[in-house]
Amino acid sequence: VLIFMASNDSESTDHVIDGLLDYQVDGIIAASVSISSDLTARCEAAGVPVVLFNRAQESKEHSAVTSDNFEGGKTVSKFLLAAGHKKIAYIGGWEGASTHRDREAGFREGLKEENQQLAAHALGDFTVERAKEVAREMFNKPNYPDAVFVVQDSMAFAVMDVLRNELNLKIPDDVSVIGYDDVPPAALAAYDLTTMRQRSNIMVEETVSLMLDNIPSSGVPDQITSSPKSLRSGNSASVDIVAPITPSLPNTIDPGDLTGISLE
Repeated sequence: VLIFMASNDSESTDHVIDGLLDYQVDGIIAASVSISSDLTARCEAAGVPVVLFNRAQESKEHSAVTSDNFEGGKTVSKFLLAAGHKKIAYIGGWEGASTHRDREAGFREGLKEENQQLAAHALGDFTVERAKEVAREMFNKPNYPDAVFVVQDSMAFAVMDVLRNELNLKIPDDVSVIGYDDVPPAALAAYDLTTMRQRSNIMVEETVSLMLDNIPSSGVPDQITSSPKSLRSGNSASVDIVAPITPSLPNTIDPGDLTGISLE
Protein backbone atom coordinates (compact mmCIF):
# COMPACT_ATOMS: atom_id res chain seq x y z
CA VAL A 1 0.00 0.00 0.00
CA LEU A 2 1.43 3.36 -1.07
CA ILE A 3 0.04 6.68 0.22
CA PHE A 4 0.75 9.94 -1.60
CA MET A 5 -0.53 13.48 -0.97
CA ALA A 6 -1.56 15.97 -3.66
CA SER A 7 -2.83 19.55 -3.76
CA ASN A 8 -6.31 20.54 -4.93
CA ASP A 9 -5.22 21.21 -8.51
CA SER A 10 -5.31 18.71 -11.37
CA GLU A 11 -1.63 19.28 -12.26
CA SER A 12 -0.47 18.18 -8.81
CA THR A 13 -2.83 15.19 -8.80
CA ASP A 14 -1.74 14.09 -12.27
CA HIS A 15 1.92 14.31 -11.23
CA VAL A 16 1.33 12.07 -8.19
CA ILE A 17 -0.75 9.48 -10.06
CA ASP A 18 1.72 9.49 -12.93
CA GLY A 19 4.35 8.46 -10.37
CA LEU A 20 2.07 5.76 -8.98
CA LEU A 21 1.74 4.22 -12.42
CA ASP A 22 5.52 4.00 -12.60
CA TYR A 23 5.36 1.84 -9.46
CA GLN A 24 3.12 -0.58 -11.42
CA VAL A 25 0.39 -0.53 -8.78
CA ASP A 26 -2.67 -2.81 -9.13
CA GLY A 27 -5.19 -0.04 -8.46
CA ILE A 28 -5.54 3.58 -7.31
CA ILE A 29 -7.97 5.08 -4.79
CA ALA A 30 -8.03 8.87 -5.20
CA ALA A 31 -9.56 10.66 -2.19
CA SER A 32 -11.07 14.13 -2.71
CA VAL A 33 -9.19 14.88 -5.95
CA SER A 34 -10.04 14.97 -9.65
CA ILE A 35 -8.13 13.33 -12.50
CA SER A 36 -7.53 14.70 -16.01
CA SER A 37 -8.74 12.96 -19.18
CA ASP A 38 -5.15 12.37 -20.33
CA LEU A 39 -4.23 10.54 -17.15
CA THR A 40 -7.50 8.61 -17.29
CA ALA A 41 -6.48 7.30 -20.71
CA ARG A 42 -3.08 6.25 -19.38
CA CYS A 43 -4.64 4.38 -16.45
CA GLU A 44 -6.98 2.57 -18.83
CA ALA A 45 -4.11 1.67 -21.17
CA ALA A 46 -2.15 0.26 -18.22
CA GLY A 47 -5.18 -1.71 -16.99
CA VAL A 48 -5.08 0.07 -13.62
CA PRO A 49 -8.56 0.68 -12.13
CA VAL A 50 -9.23 3.99 -10.39
CA VAL A 51 -11.87 4.59 -7.72
CA LEU A 52 -12.65 8.15 -6.63
CA PHE A 53 -13.55 8.56 -2.95
CA ASN A 54 -15.66 11.55 -1.86
CA ARG A 55 -15.36 13.18 -5.29
CA ALA A 56 -17.36 12.80 -8.50
CA GLN A 57 -16.52 13.78 -12.08
CA GLU A 58 -19.08 14.67 -14.74
CA SER A 59 -17.37 12.40 -17.27
CA LYS A 60 -18.12 9.26 -15.16
CA GLU A 61 -14.88 7.76 -16.54
CA HIS A 62 -13.94 6.36 -13.14
CA SER A 63 -15.80 4.44 -10.48
CA ALA A 64 -16.75 6.81 -7.67
CA VAL A 65 -18.15 6.65 -4.15
CA THR A 66 -19.67 9.83 -2.76
CA SER A 67 -22.20 11.12 -0.27
CA ASP A 68 -25.40 12.67 -1.62
CA ASN A 69 -24.03 16.16 -1.08
CA PHE A 70 -26.96 17.83 -2.84
CA GLU A 71 -29.45 16.30 -0.43
CA GLY A 72 -27.20 17.12 2.52
CA GLY A 73 -26.96 20.78 1.53
CA LYS A 74 -30.72 20.96 1.03
CA THR A 75 -31.33 19.47 4.48
CA VAL A 76 -29.14 22.14 6.08
CA SER A 77 -31.12 24.92 4.37
CA LYS A 78 -34.43 23.46 5.59
CA PHE A 79 -33.06 23.28 9.13
CA LEU A 80 -32.00 26.93 9.15
CA LEU A 81 -35.23 28.16 7.55
CA ALA A 82 -37.36 26.19 10.01
CA ALA A 83 -35.42 27.84 12.86
CA GLY A 84 -36.58 31.22 11.57
CA HIS A 85 -33.37 32.52 10.01
CA LYS A 86 -33.77 35.16 7.29
CA LYS A 87 -30.22 36.26 6.46
CA ILE A 88 -28.46 33.01 5.63
CA ALA A 89 -24.89 32.85 4.31
CA TYR A 90 -22.75 30.13 2.74
CA ILE A 91 -19.00 29.60 2.99
CA GLY A 92 -17.87 27.02 0.43
CA GLY A 93 -14.63 25.26 -0.33
CA TRP A 94 -12.90 25.09 -3.68
CA GLU A 95 -14.86 25.62 -6.91
CA GLY A 96 -13.26 22.61 -8.57
CA ALA A 97 -14.58 20.20 -5.91
CA SER A 98 -17.80 18.30 -6.62
CA THR A 99 -18.50 18.17 -2.88
CA HIS A 100 -18.56 21.97 -2.73
CA ARG A 101 -20.63 22.35 -5.90
CA ASP A 102 -23.25 19.77 -4.92
CA ARG A 103 -23.65 20.98 -1.34
CA GLU A 104 -24.06 24.56 -2.51
CA ALA A 105 -26.52 23.55 -5.23
CA GLY A 106 -28.67 21.63 -2.73
CA PHE A 107 -28.45 24.47 -0.21
CA ARG A 108 -29.56 27.03 -2.79
CA GLU A 109 -32.37 24.76 -3.98
CA GLY A 110 -33.71 24.42 -0.43
CA LEU A 111 -33.70 28.20 -0.02
CA LYS A 112 -35.33 28.70 -3.42
CA GLU A 113 -38.20 26.38 -2.52
CA GLU A 114 -39.03 28.74 0.35
CA ASN A 115 -38.52 31.89 -1.79
CA GLN A 116 -35.30 32.76 0.02
CA GLN A 117 -31.89 33.75 -1.34
CA LEU A 118 -28.37 33.71 0.04
CA ALA A 119 -27.54 36.81 2.05
CA ALA A 120 -23.80 36.30 1.51
CA HIS A 121 -21.45 33.89 -0.26
CA ALA A 122 -17.69 33.25 -0.07
CA LEU A 123 -15.12 30.52 -0.68
CA GLY A 124 -12.79 29.26 2.04
CA ASP A 125 -10.70 26.99 -0.22
CA PHE A 126 -10.95 24.19 2.38
CA THR A 127 -8.30 25.95 4.51
CA VAL A 128 -8.49 27.32 8.04
CA GLU A 129 -6.75 30.61 7.25
CA ARG A 130 -8.92 31.44 4.25
CA ALA A 131 -12.05 30.53 6.21
CA LYS A 132 -11.01 33.00 8.91
CA GLU A 133 -10.45 35.71 6.31
CA VAL A 134 -13.86 35.33 4.70
CA ALA A 135 -15.53 35.18 8.14
CA ARG A 136 -14.01 38.55 9.01
CA GLU A 137 -15.12 40.00 5.69
CA MET A 138 -18.63 38.58 5.98
CA PHE A 139 -19.42 39.39 9.63
CA ASN A 140 -17.33 42.44 10.56
CA LYS A 141 -20.01 44.87 9.38
CA PRO A 142 -23.53 45.99 10.25
CA ASN A 143 -26.45 43.82 9.20
CA TYR A 144 -24.33 40.65 9.12
CA PRO A 145 -25.96 37.25 8.40
CA ASP A 146 -27.84 35.55 11.23
CA ALA A 147 -26.77 32.07 10.08
CA VAL A 148 -24.01 30.49 8.02
CA PHE A 149 -23.57 27.06 6.46
CA VAL A 150 -19.87 26.19 6.24
CA VAL A 151 -19.22 23.38 3.78
CA GLN A 152 -16.60 21.60 5.92
CA ASP A 153 -16.24 21.19 9.69
CA SER A 154 -12.61 22.31 9.95
CA MET A 155 -13.53 25.59 8.26
CA ALA A 156 -16.61 25.88 10.49
CA PHE A 157 -14.37 25.70 13.58
CA ALA A 158 -12.26 28.53 12.15
CA VAL A 159 -15.36 30.62 11.47
CA MET A 160 -16.60 30.06 15.03
CA ASP A 161 -13.23 31.13 16.44
CA VAL A 162 -13.39 34.40 14.51
CA LEU A 163 -17.01 35.12 15.43
CA ARG A 164 -16.49 34.56 19.15
CA ASN A 165 -12.90 35.57 19.79
CA GLU A 166 -12.41 38.45 17.35
CA LEU A 167 -15.87 39.87 16.64
CA ASN A 168 -17.45 39.15 20.04
CA LEU A 169 -20.54 37.58 18.50
CA LYS A 170 -22.51 34.96 20.41
CA ILE A 171 -23.20 31.53 18.90
CA PRO A 172 -26.04 30.77 18.32
CA ASP A 173 -27.71 33.90 19.78
CA ASP A 174 -26.21 36.25 17.17
CA VAL A 175 -25.19 33.74 14.49
CA SER A 176 -26.02 30.08 13.95
CA VAL A 177 -23.23 27.97 12.43
CA ILE A 178 -23.65 24.59 10.71
CA GLY A 179 -20.84 22.47 9.31
CA TYR A 180 -20.57 19.28 7.26
CA ASP A 181 -18.84 15.91 7.96
CA ASP A 182 -19.28 15.47 11.75
CA VAL A 183 -15.57 15.02 12.45
CA PRO A 184 -14.71 14.07 16.07
CA PRO A 185 -13.84 17.63 17.27
CA ALA A 186 -17.41 18.69 16.43
CA ALA A 187 -18.54 17.04 19.67
CA LEU A 188 -16.00 18.87 21.85
CA ALA A 189 -17.52 21.32 24.33
CA ALA A 190 -15.44 24.12 22.82
CA TYR A 191 -17.43 23.85 19.56
CA ASP A 192 -20.44 21.51 19.98
CA LEU A 193 -21.02 22.04 16.28
CA THR A 194 -24.30 21.29 14.54
CA THR A 195 -23.13 19.39 11.47
CA MET A 196 -24.28 17.02 8.73
CA ARG A 197 -23.12 13.47 9.33
CA GLN A 198 -21.79 11.39 6.45
CA ARG A 199 -21.96 7.60 6.26
CA SER A 200 -18.18 7.42 6.03
CA ASN A 201 -18.01 3.79 7.18
CA ILE A 202 -20.26 2.66 4.33
CA MET A 203 -18.40 4.85 1.85
CA VAL A 204 -15.04 3.33 2.86
CA GLU A 205 -16.40 -0.22 2.64
CA GLU A 206 -17.88 0.39 -0.80
CA THR A 207 -14.66 2.01 -2.05
CA VAL A 208 -12.52 -0.95 -0.99
CA SER A 209 -15.07 -3.39 -2.41
CA LEU A 210 -15.15 -1.58 -5.75
CA MET A 211 -11.37 -1.57 -5.96
CA LEU A 212 -11.06 -5.28 -5.20
CA ASP A 213 -13.85 -6.10 -7.66
CA ASN A 214 -12.09 -4.12 -10.38
CA ILE A 215 -8.63 -5.69 -10.11
CA PRO A 216 -7.92 -6.40 -12.91
CA SER A 217 -9.76 -3.48 -14.48
CA SER A 218 -13.27 -4.36 -15.68
CA GLY A 219 -13.56 -1.23 -17.81
CA VAL A 220 -17.09 -0.51 -16.50
CA PRO A 221 -17.13 2.35 -13.94
CA ASP A 222 -19.62 2.11 -11.06
CA GLN A 223 -21.16 5.20 -9.46
CA ILE A 224 -22.18 4.81 -5.81
CA THR A 225 -23.90 7.47 -3.72
CA SER A 226 -24.56 7.20 0.01
CA SER A 227 -27.28 9.30 1.60
CA PRO A 228 -26.18 11.72 4.34
CA LYS A 229 -27.10 10.22 7.71
CA SER A 230 -28.58 13.10 9.72
CA LEU A 231 -27.78 16.43 11.30
CA ARG A 232 -25.83 16.22 14.54
CA SER A 233 -27.58 18.76 16.75
CA GLY A 234 -25.05 20.80 18.71
CA ASN A 235 -25.29 24.20 20.38
CA SER A 236 -23.87 26.15 17.45
CA ALA A 237 -27.25 26.55 15.71
CA SER A 238 -30.57 27.78 16.97
CA VAL A 239 -33.32 25.15 17.24
CA ASP A 240 -35.99 27.27 18.92
CA ILE A 241 -38.72 26.48 16.39
CA VAL A 242 -38.25 22.89 15.29
CA ALA A 243 -36.30 19.76 16.15
CA PRO A 244 -33.44 18.70 13.85
CA ILE A 245 -34.54 17.68 10.37
CA THR A 246 -33.25 14.46 8.85
CA PRO A 247 -32.70 13.97 5.12
CA SER A 248 -35.57 12.72 2.95
CA LEU A 249 -33.42 9.79 1.81
CA PRO A 250 -33.42 6.55 3.86
CA ASN A 251 -31.72 6.80 7.24
CA THR A 252 -30.46 3.22 7.04
CA ILE A 253 -29.08 1.76 3.83
CA ASP A 254 -28.01 -1.72 2.91
CA PRO A 255 -24.62 -1.24 1.18
CA GLY A 256 -25.81 -3.57 -1.55
CA ASP A 257 -28.59 -1.14 -2.39
CA LEU A 258 -26.08 1.60 -3.22
CA THR A 259 -24.58 0.03 -6.32
CA GLY A 260 -25.47 1.73 -9.57
CA ILE A 261 -27.07 4.90 -8.14
CA SER A 262 -26.20 7.76 -10.49
CA LEU A 263 -24.18 10.76 -9.41
CA GLU A 264 -25.07 14.33 -10.39
